[in-house]
Amino acid sequence: MNALLKLDQIFLLTGLALLVVAGLTWRDRSNPRRWSSALFWALWAAIYLVGDSLPPVVSGLIVVMLAALGGLGGVSIGKHGQREPAEREASAARHGNRLFLPILAITVLTLVGSLTLKDVGLAGWKLVETKNLTLVSVGIGALVGLAAALRMTRERPMQALREARRLLEAMGPAVILPQMLATLGLLFADAGVGKAVAHIATSTIPVDNPLFAVAAYAIGMALFTMVMGNAFAAFPVMTAGIGIPILVGLHQGDAAVMAAIGMFCGYCGTLMTPMAANFNIIPAALLELKDRNAVIRAQWPTALLLLAVNIVLLKLLMFR
Repeated sequence: MNALLKLDQIFLLTGLALLVVAGLTWRDRSNPRRWSSALFWALWAAIYLVGDSLPPVVSGLIVVMLAALGGLGGVSIGKHGQREPAEREASAARHGNRLFLPILAITVLTLVGSLTLKDVGLAGWKLVETKNLTLVSVGIGALVGLAAALRMTRERPMQALREARRLLEAMGPAVILPQMLATLGLLFADAGVGKAVAHIATSTIPVDNPLFAVAAYAIGMALFTMVMGNAFAAFPVMTAGIGIPILVGLHQGDAAVMAAIGMFCGYCGTLMTPMAANFNIIPAALLELKDRNAVIRAQWPTALLLLAVNIVLLKLLMFR
C-alpha cells in the first residue's frame, strides 16, 4: 500500500535546508573559508537530495570529501548578525516558559505518531509509510514545532534557516558524525568484526551462564560505543557477536528486549566518551564552558548506574 508521507520527503526537506545553508555561507564574505565551508554543506545536502540515485563510488567520494574538508579545517564560522544580549533576554522574558512548547511538540507528536498512525489510511493509501513510521513522525513533529515557533516569535521562515546555519557552523563537521559512525558500524559487521567479538567472548567468558552473557553484551555495547562514539555503530557488531548467537540462540532470550535494552546500554557509553562529540563536546562549546569535558564529568556516574540497572533488566526481562 502506497503512503502519502514518506521518509524520502523528510530527506528532501532536510537537503533543501542544507542547500540554503550552503548558499548563505557562500554569500558571507566575513567567513574566512566561505568556499570550502559552502562546499561542505552542499555536499552534505547532496546526500539527502540525490544520495539514493548516485553510484556507490560517487557517494563514497562525497564521504571522503566531507571527511577531508572537516579534518583539514575547511569548515569555519561566519557572521550571523545576532541580536544584542539585552534584546534576546527581553524576548525570552516576554515569552517565558512558552518557548519550550515547540520543542515539546516535537516529542509529543513523535510519540503520538509512532503509536497511532501505523494503520491510518484513506482510499487505499496509508498516511505514513510503516517501515519509517517513527522517523517520519519526528519529521512531522519538527515541522509543527517550527511552525509554532515562527508563529510565537513572529519571525519569517528565513530566520529559521539563518539560525540553522548558525547552529550548524557552531557544531562544525562533528554534526555528521552520527551518520558516519552508524555506517562504520555496518561496515564492521560486514567485515566480520562481530564474529571476532563472538570468538573472544566465547573463549574468555563463561557465556553458558546467562548472567555473564548478559553482562558481556551490555558492557560490550557500552565500551564499543565509547570507542565508536555512537550506539548505532556498536549495535550491529555486538548483536552479531553476542546478542543473536548467544543471548537469543543459546539462551533463547527475547530478541526485542535484547535490542531495546541493548541500545540503552550503548547510550550509557555515549554519556561517557568524547567520541560522541555531538552529545558531549559540542554542548560544552555552545555553552562556552571552560572545561570541554564538563558534560562527561557530570554524566558518567549516572551512566554507570544506568548500565548496572540495564544488566539487571536484561537478565529479568529477556528470559521470562
